[in-house]
Amino acid sequence: MTSHHGGPTGGPWPRPVIRLPHEQVLFARGRGAQDHIADAITAFAGSMAFVYVHMVWFAGWIVINEGLFGQAAVFDPFPFGLLTMIVSLEAIFLSTFVMVSQNRQAARDAIRADLNFEASVRSEVWSTNLGRALGLNPEEIERQAQELIAASRVKMNNEMGRPQA
Repeated sequence: MTSHHGGPTGGPWPRPVIRLPHEQVLFARGRGAQDHIADAITAFAGSMAFVYVHMVWFAGWIVINEGLFGQAAVFDPFPFGLLTMIVSLEAIFLSTFVMVSQNRQAARDAIRADLNFEASVRSEVWSTNLGRALGLNPEEIERQAQELIAASRVKMNNEMGRPQA
């Protein structure tokens, strides 16, 4: 911030007096080793590499157990009960990892929403005080804002084909 020359006096911009914490900093404080592991597993499970590994694994399993390398190599004959059990267990664990990641994302969204709310309240307080200092009528400005919001909602609902409230 201090390297940019464009402040009111031509010098660097002053550092803000009030500094909101960054969402990523707040979120990172609550993450442990288990969260990192769950995220890594979820990231891999959601990748094409995961799909390719499973394609090779399933193809190899089926080829071996169909006897293409001889009957001595067969360890899970058709209908591949062991493979079915392993895949079912994998699905259970992967769905759990996905839910853990979703819960953490919901917590992150809650932090972001709280910070956005705080920023909005600060902006509203500053705007109201600046408007008063400039001699503007806050009630008239609020009336205009409400009209614009209502018009915007009507337009958005029309564009999305939703009925008017």
